[in-house]
Amino acid sequence: MPLRAVTLDAAGTLFDVAEPVGATYARYAATHGIALDAADADRRFRAAFSVAPPLAFPAGTDLGASERGWWYALVGRAFGPAATSPRFAACFAALFAHFGRPEAWRVFPDVPEALAQLRARGLRLGVVSNFDDRLGAIVSSLGLAPMLDAVVPSTRAGAAKPDPAIFRVALARLGASPAETLHAGDAVGADVEGARAAGLHAVLIDRAGTCPTVPPGTPVLTTLLQLHTVVNAIDTTS
Repeated sequence: MPLRAVTLDAAGTLFDVAEPVGATYARYAATHGIALDAADADRRFRAAFSVAPPLAFPAGTDLGASERGWWYALVGRAFGPAATSPRFAACFAALFAHFGRPEAWRVFPDVPEALAQLRARGLRLGVVSNFDDRLGAIVSSLGLAPMLDAVVPSTRAGAAKPDPAIFRVALARLGASPAETLHAGDAVGADVEGARAAGLHAVLIDRAGTCPTVPPGTPVLTTLLQLHTVVNAIDTTS
């Protein structure tokens, strides 16, 4: 069955932080009179993020408050002992606002051309990301919105990757079946295994060339510009 749609992860696939998270945290901490080592904050952030609960909440939840609470706990763990500062709450508020602005992010250079290639084939494109409700505004401010048909953050979907439910929300928005859709992302568990569990084709974007172990038959690409070759292969064998 030929492809009708491609979904893509957001952070790590379409765009990345403009500077290391720890560096940003340390910079904002300093403006609030908090001493924070950037390398330590970055290390603690990565550790905390890897074990954080899914960024999704039950129906009826106050979404804004839940999102901020999720990030408040995560940033607090990244700050470590510095989170006990009476100025931490104000620092967190400034950081939360910062990561909702375009200057906090940088689009990977290959993304605009890769999306244009996929659009030229008539494919519908969507973003499926474990992200909060700021995602739509970020995608728009980075100039990517005109090339996308749907943006699905996990907090809006009520499910986070690798839960197949978030992919089902995206498929409904794109009007495509799982067999007609390819998902591309930079995480083996959340993106590749999650998409495959939902019945989608999947490809891993390994920009750093770390060569992680992937399920058999999963293409591993170093740039989104190689996506069209995967689309060709799927369409040819369909």
